[in-house]
Amino acid sequence: MKKLVFALCLSLAAAAATVSTAAAAIEVTGDAYVGVADKYLWRGYELSGNTPVVQGGMDLSFSGITLSYWTNAQITDDGAAGLQGGEANETDVVVDYSFDASDMLSVSVGNILYALDGAADTNELYVGLGLNTILAPSLTVYHDWDEFKNDRVFALSIGHDIEAGPLALSVGALANYADNTANEIWNTELSLGASYPVTDQISLDASFIHSEPYGDDAKAAIDAENVGSFSVALSF
Repeated sequence: MKKLVFALCLSLAAAAATVSTAAAAIEVTGDAYVGVADKYLWRGYELSGNTPVVQGGMDLSFSGITLSYWTNAQITDDGAAGLQGGEANETDVVVDYSFDASDMLSVSVGNILYALDGAADTNELYVGLGLNTILAPSLTVYHDWDEFKNDRVFALSIGHDIEAGPLALSVGALANYADNTANEIWNTELSLGASYPVTDQISLDASFIHSEPYGDDAKAAIDAENVGSFSVALSF
């Protein structure tokens, strides 16, 4: 499944690049990145047995449409969780369309395909609204229309970017509300990020996220977690 998805992404990327060469009116931009994290954290869930992972992907954008490919792989074994070192256990493919509805309002709509090892693959639709103002507040609604029907998550976030010499710093906060059997604020996250440009196209990036369970059901299912990561990115 993952090989098929990866091949499809490469084919679409090659096709888009060919189109951009043939038609100068279409501007294609993108990036590719790879990095390490001390664990895999998703919406408060720790998914790598508290062992380090390699994460990487690429994005290709043209005319407001972005095609993204992302994968997570274990570095070491975790027998208790049944995770094997050196194996990818999740691959995501995202199709996104983003545009500015006005000077103040930006809109994103898209679909995320989660291709999983050891669990059923599934799809999420999402719609996001962002305000182009102080702290850049945004609300994104995720709806699983596939394997976990009627699961919805409302993600409210704010953030701020800071220029510190050559460093680009970012701080952010996020709250996830689970609209399913829990019907509660699931977790909150605080994040810090830093990006250093090595060249015009290459950057070194580091991030730190602290996640805290909030509702009663969340506290029974997940723990407070910290995750740090370091990656290198190439833009083109």
